[in-house]
Amino acid sequence: MSYIPTPEQAKELMQRYNKEPFHIQHAETVSKVMGELAKKFDPDKVDFWRSVGMLHDIDFELYPEQHCVKANEILHELDVDEDVIHAVVSHGYGICSDVAPEKYMEKVLFAVDELTGLIGAAALMRPTGISDMESKSVIKKFKDKKFAAGCSRDIIRQGAEMMGVELGELVSMTLEAMKA
Repeated sequence: MSYIPTPEQAKELMQRYNKEPFHIQHAETVSKVMGELAKKFDPDKVDFWRSVGMLHDIDFELYPEQHCVKANEILHELDVDEDVIHAVVSHGYGICSDVAPEKYMEKVLFAVDELTGLIGAAALMRPTGISDMESKSVIKKFKDKKFAAGCSRDIIRQGAEMMGVELGELVSMTLEAMKA
């Protein structure tokens, strides 16, 4: 019988397969952002969104070349619910997975995964961190292709489009969720 892990169980699973503090911190950030956005878009499923956010990169540290493929295998072996698996695998759509995000939550994950990295990098450049950061600062960094070059602007744009929101709105929502 498959199950949907609680956010706490998801964190334990993430830590079973990941030891790098950076990877765990990224998972925690995405999980918290997903939880905050769930309050707006799907308030009855906050824990589900948080768990998916926590698990989205479960395979990345051990299998970076097979990202999402190994997540599918690992989560099936752990008897995790199919909805969680689909969401995790679809966040790599067009990059390392041919599974498209279908549900709104999956589209949000696709968009915020990259964007949290960009915002996090911008926060590191500021003496006050993220606390008083404004969307326009993030947009300015977004336009600078040399800044946080590993964060794909195309994926962030594509995610905003999938969600049916303007880029600025996606940045604002994600920034506020990270501040929370």
